[in-house]
Amino acid sequence: MLQDLSFYYTAVPAVLLVGLAKGGMGDALSLIGLPFLALVVSPVEAAAILLPILVFMDMISLVIWRKHGDWATLKIMLPGAVFGIALGWATSALVPGNVLRIVIGAVTILFCLRYFWNNYGPGAGQIIPPRGQRPVAAGLWGTFSGYGSFVAHAGGAPFQIYALPLKLPPREYTGTSVRFFAILNAIKLIPYFALGQLDTQNLATSATLLPFAPLATLAGAWCVRRMRPAIFYPFMYAMALIAALLIVREGLGW
Repeated sequence: MLQDLSFYYTAVPAVLLVGLAKGGMGDALSLIGLPFLALVVSPVEAAAILLPILVFMDMISLVIWRKHGDWATLKIMLPGAVFGIALGWATSALVPGNVLRIVIGAVTILFCLRYFWNNYGPGAGQIIPPRGQRPVAAGLWGTFSGYGSFVAHAGGAPFQIYALPLKLPPREYTGTSVRFFAILNAIKLIPYFALGQLDTQNLATSATLLPFAPLATLAGAWCVRRMRPAIFYPFMYAMALIAALLIVREGLGW
């Protein structure tokens, strides 16, 4: 693989797309990047190659957004997310990943369409106040996020379903998302190693792609820092909708 230039023609754009997402540009770009890489290697191998790169991008993002984040959201969602990863590890051979993709994607599509209906439909104009923290909902969507992240690489949509209605300032939302998935990706290294998906060849391939990660991550952060809330939130809901459609498409095998 290391000598196959055709692999890198696909892998480099995939890493750049994931890097933009890690910088804060929305989970849809990451979900575009993962299937893109899966065009030249198996989906499992694509995930294994990208995971160390994601962890490296997380480190960069944590530095960029170190002053931003909502600790209340992290504390209330992380226990469920860790449980979801453990559940995904325990049931990885039993539950079809495509079923979870379809369920998460369908729920997220309805969630996004509701937002656009409320804000741009016939009854638009009503001010919807931010939702407060809800422990039960946080535990549920945190579990879906951790489980989806491990089994189907679709952890962003459940996180957004819970976090977007909080209407945090854009930088605080991005900092919270960065911290949340940095912790999840670090934890996921353990079961990925245990399942034998991080072998020497995949790690060597990951290393050759690492130089492209910082540029894309910094570019994504630069864009988010310049977005006003009136632009940021419609953009993020649009990215979530695109991500959900891609998740359903992948789950249906289209």
